[in-house]
Amino acid sequence: MTPRDAADDGASRWSDLDRPPLNAPALRRALVREGGLWSQVEVVQSTGSTNSDLVDAAGAGTVREGAVLLAEEQTSGRGRLDRRWTAPPRSGLFFSVLLTPSEVPVARWGWLPLLTGVAVATGLSRAAGVDTALKWPNDLLVTVGGEERKAGGILAERAGQESVVVGVGLNVTLRADELPVPQAGSLALAGALVTDRDPLLRGVLRALEEWYGRWRAAGGDPAASGLQETYAAGCATLGRTVRAELPGDRSIVGEAVAVDGDGRLVIATKEGVQEPVGAGDIVHLRPA
Repeated sequence: MTPRDAADDGASRWSDLDRPPLNAPALRRALVREGGLWSQVEVVQSTGSTNSDLVDAAGAGTVREGAVLLAEEQTSGRGRLDRRWTAPPRSGLFFSVLLTPSEVPVARWGWLPLLTGVAVATGLSRAAGVDTALKWPNDLLVTVGGEERKAGGILAERAGQESVVVGVGLNVTLRADELPVPQAGSLALAGALVTDRDPLLRGVLRALEEWYGRWRAAGGDPAASGLQETYAAGCATLGRTVRAELPGDRSIVGEAVAVDGDGRLVIATKEGVQEPVGAGDIVHLRPA
């Protein structure tokens, strides 16, 4: 990895007093423990993409399962389908984790971004007192002024044959005049009771450890682990009429009625057909 370490940033780390730097030593003390999932927690000041860095580190064999890499700023942050993700330094949580679910069949690894969404929503509810809805397949929504807005996203990438890197980008203190698009939001704009990123991160990672352990113990079975039911309960997409835009200018319009056992969104069309759509098959999912 070649990012700039947070410890090298000097006084500029405190250039915005509303956005103090993450406390890496305190986070390690709180999260890295014997028998726990998290094996290391590293904070860098700036990097292109924490996902790319962690994928590279996993390939080089310099990290093991449970590695957590956070950046105060990402200069080349990516969402699904390589869409850009931008935010001011220290305005959010931008991190990636390395997971090696060896007990789970690879066919079920597609549940990892959905599992991460459930964990983020759980952690934020506990730590910040804010409700976060899930837009299938990988968006985190908050309510700002009675309107649903995207406050975060999740990106999962394979790291070799045995591991997956899951990245999370979450707007925490982003102000109205800093929004990249009008449809964006942040925890602060949604009225979160806590915007200190340290307890927010601890809450999210503890929830992720809990859900990942439950899912892994069930062999990745989303029903037996309770993941499928919990995801559906928090998914804002279900019950709405949507348009799934597919490659080749194809589209499916209908009501989103379920998330199936493979993590696919099931759309009931007006012709009475239920069509499952996988996250890898879809270009956009929009209200119809």
